[in-house]
Amino acid sequence: MAPLPFPVAARRELGDAQLRANLRRATHTIRDKRLRVVGEVPDWPQLRAAGAAIKNDVLARLPELLEQFEAAATAAGATVHWARDAAEACALVTDLVRGTGSTEVVKVKSMATQEIGLNEALAEAGIAAVETDLAELIVQLADDTPSHILVPAIHYNRRQIREIFARRMPGVDLGTLTDEPAALAEAARRHLRAKFLSAKVAVSGANFAIAETGTLVVVESEGNGRMCLTLPETLISVVGVEKLLPTFRDLEVFLQLLPRSSTGERMNPYTSMWTGVTPGDGPTTLHIVLVDNGRTTTLADPVGRQALRCIRCSACLNVCPVYERVGGRAYGSVYPGPIGAILSPQLTGPEAGANRSLPYASTLCGACFDACPVRIDIPQVLVHLRQRGVDARRGRPSAERAAMRTMSWVMRDRRRYAAALRAARRGSAPLRWLTGGRGVRRLPWPLSAWTASRDAPLPAAQTFRDWWAAREGTRAAGGRRDAG
Repeated sequence: MAPLPFPVAARRELGDAQLRANLRRATHTIRDKRLRVVGEVPDWPQLRAAGAAIKNDVLARLPELLEQFEAAATAAGATVHWARDAAEACALVTDLVRGTGSTEVVKVKSMATQEIGLNEALAEAGIAAVETDLAELIVQLADDTPSHILVPAIHYNRRQIREIFARRMPGVDLGTLTDEPAALAEAARRHLRAKFLSAKVAVSGANFAIAETGTLVVVESEGNGRMCLTLPETLISVVGVEKLLPTFRDLEVFLQLLPRSSTGERMNPYTSMWTGVTPGDGPTTLHIVLVDNGRTTTLADPVGRQALRCIRCSACLNVCPVYERVGGRAYGSVYPGPIGAILSPQLTGPEAGANRSLPYASTLCGACFDACPVRIDIPQVLVHLRQRGVDARRGRPSAERAAMRTMSWVMRDRRRYAAALRAARRGSAPLRWLTGGRGVRRLPWPLSAWTASRDAPLPAAQTFRDWWAAREGTRAAGGRRDAG
């Protein structure tokens, strides 16, 4: 089923009081932790600038760095594959898994594999993909979609999670399963430990890929990543081409920016790095699938390309007033929140799914830009994408365009403008009486497009010019009386 446009989906999610309570509690907790640990770093603005500069350098030299990465990774024993789009990436991974004879893979949390729909492609081929990140596992068992980049199950509370485990987790002991966090974690641990020990194939993403050495990096907080990256015989890593960093030293900047911006921690509990294969240590076979899937097209846009700097920290989600109220599912995209509103329309096209409405899913308050550790000016890109959408529809009939042209004609002449203001005041008098001077909540078409998401303000009872004329007239009359 095609995703609903954002305004429709958001209205549906706003009706879920439990969802709003869960989101508010979780986002404010993460936001407060982030503010504390960021405040400890005296050169935080300089770190943000350094992160942005490094990623800009990557985007400027992307073809060169990709070739450098491929050469280094291949020399270390990895096999590098290239995928132009989601279909090609899924076909590659499916064939690689089939080649091992396995019918089940364990997965490290990966936005790239969600973006290309890998789990669904593997399922069609008879291969089960088991999510091992706890939040991803919860969402998978619930047959749901993630609602947050960092905390996919942010929209569930612990009582809801207990019900999901009781219904869907094989072999769970209902007698000991409570909604206490320790009990839920223990149930997940027992379930996943059996998967780790039996898995022959693992699939991962990567937070960073080092061009200089061919190294891949995953940061996580549960240890499931370490299990997936070391125990199976075959490891398949699916990596967006923009994840590159030029040198190993560049990690110094990002391993300070990422944990503070994402989980509000000074460092990640687990930072795993692997370079090719090492006999007797970890997987014996490593495949790296480098995925484009719209990134080259995005790179060609001088304004929109800054979205490719994103390091998937989710800081913008946690400060966004829109996301806090509707959650990630309303966006109809793998990437929710402010970053999803600019990334999804560029990667998969402005007309795909719910993408057309996503650039409007924002108040343009700028909190996302202030929070972004790599200084992506999300409001600027949102306005840019809105303009691009308008430009694409030029030449078609548009009520908004007709209204703007009429306003332009009226406001070009002082007399026409004054007459229009008088007419508006007279016409709004009944409405002012009916609403007690407050705004109008619903207007008929075509003005209904405005009141669908905001109240329409009523014209002022007195214009500034009238007020000024009355004020000056009163002063003049007072002066004449004093003189007499």
